[in-house]
Amino acid sequence: MKRRQFIASIGIALASLILAISLPLFNPHPVVAADTNLLVSAAASMKDVMETIKPLYQQSKPNININYNFGASGALLQQIQQGAPVDVFISAGKKQMDVLEQQGQLVPGTRGILAKNRLVLIVPKNVVGIGSLYNLRDSKIKKIAIGEPRSVPAGQYAEQVLQKLKIYEQIKPKFVYSNNVRQVLAAVESGNADAGLVYLTDAKISDKVKVVVAADEKYHSPIVYPIAALKSSKNVQAGKEFIQFLSSEQVKNVLTKYGFILP
Repeated sequence: MKRRQFIASIGIALASLILAISLPLFNPHPVVAADTNLLVSAAASMKDVMETIKPLYQQSKPNININYNFGASGALLQQIQQGAPVDVFISAGKKQMDVLEQQGQLVPGTRGILAKNRLVLIVPKNVVGIGSLYNLRDSKIKKIAIGEPRSVPAGQYAEQVLQKLKIYEQIKPKFVYSNNVRQVLAAVESGNADAGLVYLTDAKISDKVKVVVAADEKYHSPIVYPIAALKSSKNVQAGKEFIQFLSSEQVKNVLTKYGFILP
């Protein structure tokens, strides 16, 4: 009898062990490890809003340490392609995210649109007499700051608009190219450029420039901010949870506050 009880006890112990080992394999909601570091590469124009969002997220997820890498979307894309350990990517243009999707580098089901924006013409606050994009042809406008079109979406949008207005070739000699849209803003703020083309959200954070006019949206590709988690990430679940948080009402309020347009 004791022998049977002993065998039964061994059987129960083995069954419990097998169950314990098997459960994680079937858990539809993997648990994020404690003290997880999440690297988010985001377009430079998202810097202020993402820095505001960070502590809000970490209030509910204190075990997640978010690190940001801000830059031109094209440069961020190159970093990812060269093996940078990025978990979540937020670009300022559809083109960059399309490349990663075509290469099969995105986690299925995680791609979405975080926000939209507007392209605006800015000048230093004390400048008068500039009322439209056509004024960029004026002789008093000697330097025009735009993002480097090969890597900066804002520069690509600027090119599209100026070409549609048929003034691109005429004013091209005035262009001062910047590595990201925040550098365009800085050039106009400092007086190193007489005018610049940036996003509305960039203009809103500065008290040294003013918006002359917003470019007609029919003259450029839609200004959207795609977001997705990367397959190469070692923290896919944490990346998914962060992306989910960015669609919350709390984050939508922050985006609106900074001048972004909700998708």
